[in-house]
Amino acid sequence: MEKIIDENKQGQSLVLDQHKNNTKKLYIESYGCAMNFSDSEIVASILAKEGFNTTQRLEEADLVLVNTCSIRDKAEQTVRKRLEKYNAVKKINPKMKVGVLGCMAERLKDKFLDEEKIVDLVVGPDAYKDLPNLIAEVEEGRNAINVILSKDETYGDISPVRLQSNGVTAYVSITRGCDNMCTFCVVPFTRGRERSRNPQSIIEEVNDLGSKGFKEITLLGQNVDSYLWYGGGLKKDFDKASDIQKATAVSFSNLLELCAEAQSKMRIRFSTSNPQDMTLDVVRSMAKHKNICNYIHLPVQSGSNRILKEMNRQHTREEYIQLISNIKQILPDCTVSQDMITGFPTETEDDHQDTLSLMEAVKYSFGYMYAYSERPGTMAARKLEDDVPEAIKMRRLAEVVALQQIHNKYRTELFLNKTVEVLIERESKKSSEQWSGRTEHNTVAVFPKEHYKVGDFVSVKVNDCTSATLIGVAIGYSENN
Repeated sequence: MEKIIDENKQGQSLVLDQHKNNTKKLYIESYGCAMNFSDSEIVASILAKEGFNTTQRLEEADLVLVNTCSIRDKAEQTVRKRLEKYNAVKKINPKMKVGVLGCMAERLKDKFLDEEKIVDLVVGPDAYKDLPNLIAEVEEGRNAINVILSKDETYGDISPVRLQSNGVTAYVSITRGCDNMCTFCVVPFTRGRERSRNPQSIIEEVNDLGSKGFKEITLLGQNVDSYLWYGGGLKKDFDKASDIQKATAVSFSNLLELCAEAQSKMRIRFSTSNPQDMTLDVVRSMAKHKNICNYIHLPVQSGSNRILKEMNRQHTREEYIQLISNIKQILPDCTVSQDMITGFPTETEDDHQDTLSLMEAVKYSFGYMYAYSERPGTMAARKLEDDVPEAIKMRRLAEVVALQQIHNKYRTELFLNKTVEVLIERESKKSSEQWSGRTEHNTVAVFPKEHYKVGDFVSVKVNDCTSATLIGVAIGYSENN
């Protein structure tokens, strides 16, 4: 999954409902993509059965876990600073144990345990069920590690604890791993091959969330469009499946419809899509069901065909633009957002201009933009010299960000004087007198609180906007409420 959840902020420390008989304290922070936050909910569920309640106070923790991201160097540096903080507290509380989870754990396992000796346990994304055994090893005075990548683990049999939940929105993981081998990305090495979760377990989780009052879910995967259930196994082995398995296989478009039909009053989102794998069947399913949000996060990474080839992206600029055009024909008001990397090895000024011109052609509603950072172990790190000077990377990034901000404003202004449906998620960060929520297009909207509450679907008349936010007044509950 290429989308990063605000890696510039401190990782989110998470709190779950306390189990009365649990006596041990768990402090857990998550960094990176939505999948990491979802995984932390799985970890909390596993450890709740082992006697752990979570705490927001680092100083009182018996076990400290950080769920890490390796997709960019900045995320790794942030985690290292947190580990320094943990170990400073550990000197005061020597009984505290510190562990690293997730992608960075898999990538730097030996360094953490043997060279730097800054953690007690290291657990990869496919080994969370082994946490009780690993913790027992640590409590007996030994370091513990399990970073084995699984061919079938999806955690479909674990009911996640909803951490620091607003009771309104939730993540539901549907796939793990990625087969696409983009040259800049560590995900295939840290999360393994693509495998899909049993659709029955997904629907059961969605229905459970519906029964608990949740109003919106996001189906998660590194590449949701690769979802394919044919009875188990890796996606790459589908050709070996029986005729019956192939005839009854569930694709991502099928799964979307199953979720939409199971909870017709619940909003359905998904992330992340890959242009090479997205089919128009998915878009038709979106058009067919009103509760599937008209929003697609569709990372492109570059507007240059030459750079796309160097990245091993299996689509061209022209194919990407055609896909956008096809999406708009089926869903004219569909919102599209992007991921973009500037300064990829060998990127020239012409390549950069191709990226800017692609952005002008699409005019994304918003995006996630980064300067390239070399990730050890990737094909780009092994085969390509990181030859674009940092100053040029940052100048190009600034130009991409500036253009995206113009397009942000262009897209939000299209909603002026229109009525949008907003799901209230929280109090506005800027005013305690206003609610904040999102439209189906994933645009944030704020409006006066009046008598409404978190979890309500409200019709909001938009009378003003910024480049990121719609501003309006509520004119009543929406029909979806």
